[in-house]
Amino acid sequence: MARSLAMNASNPATKLANLDGRAVLLRDGRCIDVEHRSGGKLSSDPMALIADMGALCDWATDVAATDDDAALDEAKLGPCVPMPSQVFAIGLNYRDHAQEASIPIPAKPMVFTKFPSCLAGPRAEVKMKGDTTDYEVELVVVIGRGGVDIAEGDAMAHVAGYCIGQDITDRRMQFSDKPPQFSMGKSLPGFGPIGPAVVALRDIASPQDLAITCDVNGERRQDSRTSKMIFSVPQLVADLSSRCALRSGDLVFTGTTSGVGSLRNPRSYLKAGDEVVSEIEGLGTMVNRVVS
Repeated sequence: MARSLAMNASNPATKLANLDGRAVLLRDGRCIDVEHRSGGKLSSDPMALIADMGALCDWATDVAATDDDAALDEAKLGPCVPMPSQVFAIGLNYRDHAQEASIPIPAKPMVFTKFPSCLAGPRAEVKMKGDTTDYEVELVVVIGRGGVDIAEGDAMAHVAGYCIGQDITDRRMQFSDKPPQFSMGKSLPGFGPIGPAVVALRDIASPQDLAITCDVNGERRQDSRTSKMIFSVPQLVADLSSRCALRSGDLVFTGTTSGVGSLRNPRSYLKAGDEVVSEIEGLGTMVNRVVS
């Protein structure tokens, strides 16, 4: 399935990507090297730019791609946030997912972690270690400015932008004992594809009402909207910062929708050769092939 990760030329949003470890702006099917094109005024480090997304957005407003900029090679894109210090994930944060799991709506966000070593690029292969590997498309929040005890009303000032994430999970490992242990089964190498780019906060008008889908081999498995979240992005930022210090570059996987393989009847886990296509309105598309 041939799909482009490049942005539409008519939409000059700020999309920060990671090409061979260097910060690039995705524009018109090209990769604009931020450090080179800014004459050294901006960093080549994606993490440094996430911490100062406003400066990147201001610079990017009038930047146009040229033939001198590298054509986008999707296979070379790494995780758009390559080295976060913390990766939070939220369980049961969509009403339709809680309903399909027959679990009551939680009173507070259910927080677990994905270890940063699991992160991968938007075209990375998903390498299974068992036959119960599951998919979960998610909106991922990228923290721009850290803090502690951030008020819900101030939360969005701490967000740099958003990207797509797949919370790939080995269900057998997750539920191997009682109580279940979420983090390890969700943190195998390659179990956290993110991308294709960090789309700046100001370029997403309503993060709480975006279409979110996941297809496996062309079959629509997940199809919802972020308006079905139980806890909104501001609520999650406020809650997490009340428990621990958030840092620039931290990621928050905000939960998945209904339609995961483990809750289908019959269950439908990923198999070698499957192609997982994750898409969120305004953020682009990820395509990850499953291998054994």
